[in-house]
Amino acid sequence: MITQDYKNLAQWALKYALDKGCSDARISVYNGTDNSFEYRDTRLDKLQQSSQNGMNIRFYVAGRYASFSTNRLEKNRLEKFISNGIETTRYLAKDEFRKLPDPSRFYKGDGKGLNIFDGSVEKISAEDKLALLKNNVNEVYKTDERVISVTSNYSDGTNSSYAVTSNGFEGESETTYFELGAEVSMKGPGDARPSDGWYDSAVFWENLQKKNLGKTAFDRTVRKLHQEKIESGTFPMLLDNLSSSRLFYPLISALTGGAIQQKSSFLVNKLGEKIASEKLTLIDDPHIRNARGARWFDGEGVATKKYNIIEKGVLNMYYIDTYYGGKLKMEPTIQSPSVLTLPTSSNNNFDQILAKLDKGIWVTGFNGGNSNETTGDFSFGIEGFLVEKGIAVKPINEMNITGNILTLLNNILEIGNDPRTVSSYRIPSLLFDAVSFSGK
Repeated sequence: MITQDYKNLAQWALKYALDKGCSDARISVYNGTDNSFEYRDTRLDKLQQSSQNGMNIRFYVAGRYASFSTNRLEKNRLEKFISNGIETTRYLAKDEFRKLPDPSRFYKGDGKGLNIFDGSVEKISAEDKLALLKNNVNEVYKTDERVISVTSNYSDGTNSSYAVTSNGFEGESETTYFELGAEVSMKGPGDARPSDGWYDSAVFWENLQKKNLGKTAFDRTVRKLHQEKIESGTFPMLLDNLSSSRLFYPLISALTGGAIQQKSSFLVNKLGEKIASEKLTLIDDPHIRNARGARWFDGEGVATKKYNIIEKGVLNMYYIDTYYGGKLKMEPTIQSPSVLTLPTSSNNNFDQILAKLDKGIWVTGFNGGNSNETTGDFSFGIEGFLVEKGIAVKPINEMNITGNILTLLNNILEIGNDPRTVSSYRIPSLLFDAVSFSGK
């Protein structure tokens, strides 16, 4: 939580920076905590606890810009820090596009209503957290002679910030997170040592799944036994809701103002064009209560709002902040994504989509690979299952998928109704047509 003393300090630092020659400035103070535990087999293997606080200052001095951070928050130290920062900024080249957002775009509110902070976070004992880890391990440990090791991880944290600018913005936010997971490794045929895991995440402790994570991780590992390559070919590809978000990372990266301005994006000059199947509508919805990624304003203080990024396959927007808006001579939108969602195209869940698949590949995970931000071409290592007549008949690994992001998005056959809500990328199960798989 940001105390009134820290808010007063930020306001004092803003006035001091302006008095020392800044034409504009943005001051933010922040604090947070992070705790993590790892339990391996019968013992606690790792314990990390940390807290941090500091101040970030953005200086705008005679057409020049610089950003500095410090965790020394005594006024006498800040006076020297700010003065030195301003003088350093004067040596930089001018950049006419570095400026604060238009005040009309700022969020104006009290920061409440999103329900993304659990006040009980500091009351949960280490014993309670360790009990969860032990339970996850005990669900699996010594239940099967093929098990090599069982690992369970727990982490939680808080993040609070308060920011003020010289042109009228003032805002604060508080968030919490809780994560719990398990991983199991097993002896497979020959030298194979398959492993897999399962996890859950929540904003509130009471919403965190606390049981059956170890058992789920075990079941996911067992199904990997006897993995092998199959013959190369072109197949429908089914992504479950644990792996589907992976394909949206290069898309979002290509939508950023920096990539567009530097022409290192495969979406340059694509606004208003059809880039995907009509089944695809991608929504950025920042005001979903109790959601990871929910927020009232972005890193500039600009008020967030709901955007249809792609609507029935047509690209509607880029992520453009104030700086790149100026460089591109475009109206700025928002700095970065909040909570991404995809409306279902069929109202079917994963099991229902799988049952209808005559022959294809169910991809359960990605193992490395890369994508070209300029062209959209990609090559990803995958593992999963060969599917025949709606049944997963053979576990596969050491295969690659290759293609182009835009071609893939145009080949969407079905979008499920089953997004995992533990992430800010709430992407459901997805079925694609005609994906190239390289194997034997």
